[in-house]
Amino acid sequence: MASIRIIFAGGGTGGHLFPALAIADEIKKLEPNAEILFVGTRDKLEARVVPNKGYPFRSIWISGFHRGLRPSNLLFPVKLIVAMIQGLWIIKDFKPNVVVGTGGYVSGPVLYSATMLKIPTLIQEQNQYPGKTTRFLAKRVNELHLAFEQSKQYFSRMENIFVTGNPTRNDLENVHITEALKYFGFQPSDTRKTLLVFGGSLGAHTINKAVKNNLGQLIALNIRLIWQTGSQDFEDAKGVCEGYSSENVWCSAFIDRMDYAYAVSDLIICRSGATTIAELTRLGKPAILVPYPHAAANHQVENAKTLSESGAAAVIYDHEISEKMYSTVSLLLNDKTLTQMSEQSKMLGKPHAAQHIAQRVLQLARSKTL
Repeated sequence: MASIRIIFAGGGTGGHLFPALAIADEIKKLEPNAEILFVGTRDKLEARVVPNKGYPFRSIWISGFHRGLRPSNLLFPVKLIVAMIQGLWIIKDFKPNVVVGTGGYVSGPVLYSATMLKIPTLIQEQNQYPGKTTRFLAKRVNELHLAFEQSKQYFSRMENIFVTGNPTRNDLENVHITEALKYFGFQPSDTRKTLLVFGGSLGAHTINKAVKNNLGQLIALNIRLIWQTGSQDFEDAKGVCEGYSSENVWCSAFIDRMDYAYAVSDLIICRSGATTIAELTRLGKPAILVPYPHAAANHQVENAKTLSESGAAAVIYDHEISEKMYSTVSLLLNDKTLTQMSEQSKMLGKPHAAQHIAQRVLQLARSKTL
């Protein structure tokens, strides 16, 4: 019997990529012989992360269409046509039983090509306000999986909608804490609390600037700091961190082992994108959320409010983070508060989302054999 073949299309940021990886990992558990191919762009996160996870990867030539007048927008129609041709070629060559899109400009050409060829398709949408690709393709695909019940309002008179939550990776849990501490150069015998600061796969300049302005005060709280900066701010951050012991501060452009970072952290400062929220609530991690102010339909603010109102997180808005970072960290960094926040956070988690979507993907795959 021929093995099931599945294409995943999604990337550009970790928010689109990591849900796809979570679903793929669950599929391999349920169907070990399944053949999985990831499609993305060669100059973004997926080109490095996917091969490291052991999955084959092929690239298409596509980038996002930016709001406002930008010279790069002039190339968008050309890129879209080329990406469509590349998507058709990849599909005809790989012969998938199903194509899964997890949002972003990468998934659009591949999913559209699959629908043209009558191949079963599924979209997993992370955000409360669905992205342009999802809204455009929703009526063409076989199934649409949402993270939030409120998102249904954008897809009237559709019957193929499921609210399953945002997929998160099982490898985020069951981490050996000693190995995780050693990864960051921290001593297992050191019982200080650890603050994790990250701005997503691309970094967050405002948060990085706030850490730089507050670094001395934060370290004076007798904590350890893990600081992921993104590539653009790394050199500047690296220079600032050189004045501190590696036992106190770990700084890098990207964290390859986010499972380790989550495992050793007691408090987290980060954006409030949908995937980050799903990971925080799966693990029950207390957080200070700094919503990205330019997110579509203000969805990061809404995500942050959900956690804040339940007592799982504090919220600091982007323009206030430098001023309020130290005082908020110092207020929350006690065992009683952190325990209460952790309990509330975990109550909001949907740890089985990836497994449920994987089951639906396999069901679609078995409905058509090429």
